[in-house]
Amino acid sequence: MNKAGKILHIDPQLAIPGAEVIIDCEGLDTSDPTLCGVFFGGEKASIVALSPRRVLAIVPELKQSSRIEVQLEHRGRYSDDAAYVTVGKRLAEDLHPVANPAFDPDDGSLFVTRSGARGEQLPVTLFRIDVDGQLSEFSGDITNPTGIAFDSTGQMFVSSRMDGNVYRITPFKEAVPFVRNLGVATGITFDSADMMYVGDRTGTIYKVNGIGEERAWAQLEPSVSAYHLAVGPDDALYVTGPTVASFDSITRIDANGEVKVFYKGLGRPQGLAFDRHGDLYVAASLRGRRGIVRISPDGQHAEMAVAGMNLIGLAFGPDQQLVVVSTDSVYSVAPAHGE
Repeated sequence: MNKAGKILHIDPQLAIPGAEVIIDCEGLDTSDPTLCGVFFGGEKASIVALSPRRVLAIVPELKQSSRIEVQLEHRGRYSDDAAYVTVGKRLAEDLHPVANPAFDPDDGSLFVTRSGARGEQLPVTLFRIDVDGQLSEFSGDITNPTGIAFDSTGQMFVSSRMDGNVYRITPFKEAVPFVRNLGVATGITFDSADMMYVGDRTGTIYKVNGIGEERAWAQLEPSVSAYHLAVGPDDALYVTGPTVASFDSITRIDANGEVKVFYKGLGRPQGLAFDRHGDLYVAASLRGRRGIVRISPDGQHAEMAVAGMNLIGLAFGPDQQLVVVSTDSVYSVAPAHGE
């Protein structure tokens, strides 16, 4: 009898190094836990919890990424049949994103921030990662860059939580103020008519038209860190803003400015984005597990889609490539729904 047993399922199927994943199994002999092990691509993982039917393990740092074989081990023997998990590839580190990164619709490159502490002047605060994964310095004109968004013409805009401005980035990489004095400006996004929405974390959602005229549009509970915004397939605005509570909500605001709870039950929800199927992905904790949570279009079902610690944002590329950011790194994970 193989005392290493058999892996039945790994949850979730996507993860980044340092994440906790659940391995459902059968037949694992745990009478002496010191004889048991878990391996990802040949690298031994730390075990958080262990039973004959379930193992909680931490994904180790790997020399390779993508689809990785996972094995249980008992005294030198390995589990029956192959089981796999997709592990994200680190594209860049030593950064400081505080919201979603953003893909340039023109060339597919990815923009991400080194935002720094409030008021901290850094020489370079915006970075560009090209389609080949090469990181380059882009601009240092904006102090504490926070949200990044592109309109339908490919024009790039960046908010600053330091001065409350939203900047338009010129083809010469210059940051020109587009709209000023929006409080602690954090999240930024556009709807299908190119109307800009900006979240002031002290409680106001602003609408900004194409010439930079703003008006207060909706009022929400203040956030302890930031408002994160995304426009859904229904052209409604979806907002997260972590509070001191441990059971936070995603808010939906319709075209008339009516505010409703779309989903409740997340811990510290932050960056959010929709995939092409209308599923909403959000960096948050769900039932004590941290990562990227996928929520169905009707807001009735939520599950962990990507396991990861300290994740604060995500973005989908033109080909549905999923990128997630932690407090210091950027990872390419996989297309959503395996596309």
